[in-house]
Amino acid sequence: MESGIRKKLATIVGQRHLTFAPEDIVCYAYDSTGLEYPPAAVAFPGTTAEVAAIMRLASEARFPVVPRGAGTGMSGGSLAVAGGLVLAMSRFNRILEIDPENRVATVEPGVITGEFQNAVKKQGLYYPPDPASLNFCSMGGNVAECAGGPSAVKYGVTRDYVLGLEAVLPNGTVLETGVRTAKGVVGYDLTRLLVGSEGTLGVVTRIMVRLLSLPAAKETFLVLAPTLFRATTLVTTILQKGFLPCTLEYMDRTAIRTVAPMLAEPLPAGTGALLLVEVDGDKEDVAGQGRRLMEFLDSRPDLLAVRRAATAGEVDALWAARRAISPSLFQLKPHKISEDVVVPRNRIADLVDFVETLAAELDLVILTFGHAGDGNIHVNIMLDRENSDELSHARTAKKRLFVRVLELGGTLSGEHGVGVTKADYVDMELDPVSLAVMRRIKQVFDPHNILNPGKIFPSLID
Repeated sequence: MESGIRKKLATIVGQRHLTFAPEDIVCYAYDSTGLEYPPAAVAFPGTTAEVAAIMRLASEARFPVVPRGAGTGMSGGSLAVAGGLVLAMSRFNRILEIDPENRVATVEPGVITGEFQNAVKKQGLYYPPDPASLNFCSMGGNVAECAGGPSAVKYGVTRDYVLGLEAVLPNGTVLETGVRTAKGVVGYDLTRLLVGSEGTLGVVTRIMVRLLSLPAAKETFLVLAPTLFRATTLVTTILQKGFLPCTLEYMDRTAIRTVAPMLAEPLPAGTGALLLVEVDGDKEDVAGQGRRLMEFLDSRPDLLAVRRAATAGEVDALWAARRAISPSLFQLKPHKISEDVVVPRNRIADLVDFVETLAAELDLVILTFGHAGDGNIHVNIMLDRENSDELSHARTAKKRLFVRVLELGGTLSGEHGVGVTKADYVDMELDPVSLAVMRRIKQVFDPHNILNPGKIFPSLID
């Protein structure tokens, strides 16, 4: 990055909010994929005006800009694959408004999701999207990837809660979208277009979300099954019986083994899979749902055990184990390929059966866990990238997994996004007309391809 641009950036954000030092750069060169792309510089803007000035400069000088939240993404969305400037949004960390009367809140993109949830909870309100990294990930990153989480089975994902956005376009223009009312259909829905666009269309600087009333009660159940097939087929049955869990998660045998020490009680011998089921609502409704669910599960002779969490500590232990799966997997192998495919709920058993066969055929450690309630299955292919055979087999497994997911009527990503890790496979799912329209939308917003280039459409790297 030439000295003239460096000086202009320093003028915009101040020298203390700009770094070119290699020891700083490396901290913003990677995300949860394990891939690494060092940028030329990192800027820490603190106002929308500063972001706009940076984007005007980038548009004039034609250097890439990559918006970045907390760097917890699983698809490489915040990696500077074309170099340039990383725009770290950590100074945008204020909760600007919580409006209990209208159940609306406005936040900046650097606000940590879990901290925002706790803030609205104190006012008897609820923000449902709850990705596994909620204690670290940022609201802006959630918007960029349209994050989901365990509660999506009942409450939906990030796009279902974003009412409006302020975003800076690649030319420095500030765009405001959406409304703070319950309804609004004037013009195109630009809010929905920006949510999930992975920072390729605009830099989000303010987020307005709708809130719900905080559920008064919740009950948590642990269901232990001898096989993965029995656990996954039970998911469809639970929903067909009219139960509406707020959480319906599962783990396979390998995932259980990695987090078993965190569970409050040892599991029965022969446990091949588990379900984590929760119901919430008002106290009377939850009591009734919990009683009926327990009666139904107790009537199933094909299950090993059913446990109802008796204390908040037991619930916390179960969730700590669930959220620890992903980082715990590195005790199996030094690297992983993490996929978040989605299939119709009645095809989950077919998918996990295919994955088990695939692992055996390719001699790989492949495990599955995730959001069984909405068919969003996390498939983790464990490997040592230094082992050329394992790396080759892992790449084959990924391609075959995607082929099978699409055969089952599914999609290649439910919440991680495309980023760089799925970009080469997008045309497996999207038809040529859809891809062409998306490329034209990108060109309208970003004619010089300076904003997060190389994401979703790898051929657009200049």
